[in-house]
Amino acid sequence: MAITMKSVDFGKRSGLKVYPVSIGGMRLPEEEKAIPLIRQAIDAGMIYIDTSRGYGDSEIKIGKALKDGYRKKVILSTKWCPWNIKIEKNDNTSAECMHKRILESMQRLDVEYLDFYQIWSINTPAQYKQATEKGGMLDGIFRAMKEGLVKHIGFTTHDTPENVGKYIDEADWCETILFTHNILNPSYKEVIAKAHKKGIATIVMNPIAGGLLDEDSPVLRQAAEVIRDSENLVEVAHRYLAGDENIDTILCGIAKPSDITSTINNYGKKPLTADERSAVELAMKNLTKEGFSFCTSCGYCMPCPQGINIPQMMHLAYLQDMLQVAKLAKRYYDGLVDEKNPAHSAGPEKCTACGKCEDKCTQKLKITEVMKSLAEKFCQK
Repeated sequence: MAITMKSVDFGKRSGLKVYPVSIGGMRLPEEEKAIPLIRQAIDAGMIYIDTSRGYGDSEIKIGKALKDGYRKKVILSTKWCPWNIKIEKNDNTSAECMHKRILESMQRLDVEYLDFYQIWSINTPAQYKQATEKGGMLDGIFRAMKEGLVKHIGFTTHDTPENVGKYIDEADWCETILFTHNILNPSYKEVIAKAHKKGIATIVMNPIAGGLLDEDSPVLRQAAEVIRDSENLVEVAHRYLAGDENIDTILCGIAKPSDITSTINNYGKKPLTADERSAVELAMKNLTKEGFSFCTSCGYCMPCPQGINIPQMMHLAYLQDMLQVAKLAKRYYDGLVDEKNPAHSAGPEKCTACGKCEDKCTQKLKITEVMKSLAEKFCQK
């Protein structure tokens, strides 16, 4: 596939250029398929690569794909933090530990330098402080930069837009930020614009809501009908992002060739106008948990005496009953009750209707009724 996308500034601070669609390395297939897939994506213009020490063997697969001259074609980025994954028991937020993890990623990727290294998942003010204080993770990256091992620096986040806005004001060192942003969750829209104005490269993860927008949901499909000239919801989602000049690039989680071709094809179509983006946001707002006045995952209902992960089960109900994505809901349920899952939950049939969760629920939801309904749908033999 020839490159059909036009390059844009990858923020003003980095001085780099990037194409609007990039490679997300979290869900790569097995190695023999991953290597040609990554090269197909690079040849198509997806030159920024996002991976992590925490993505299984993603770094190793990418490193092998970058042989035969492909390394010089890409902007390579990886990331790590001790609160997401500890490689060794004594891993911490020190500069020394961060520097060690950088060297490890370089070895796994088999490269002489990294274009970007990001502090992974700054999700609270406490984590931001730990990462940026003297002798902390940021200093470890600075050391690697002085040694010529890392060229640029950034962070990823799931923190509140308000907190991220504060970090942007303080972080004169930051060259990229990776945000979650899509038509079903546009809460970072304003802070993305703020970062862009500051010259920080803006990268979007979960552009189709982790695959949710590719599911067969009649309610989502109906909401997207405000855009009459699109073939499907995924196209609407991509054209929505393509129409926002504050977004430099999105991550496409590549698992098969069609992930590459369909995404780039959608980006070759007419982006949504500002009015069209607003119309989509309004239509989708009514389908969010907040729009439904549903579970906000605040966690006040926990712990459950029966071992039920109530917020996760309520999310299951959101998928099953509100968005009506039955196949995705079943996969989600199976993973949730899998005993191998670190966040394993007892099934909804274990609910005794004690009512303790409902007494503490900030949304005054009928949780016991939801558990009964879920048990009938998922626990019947």
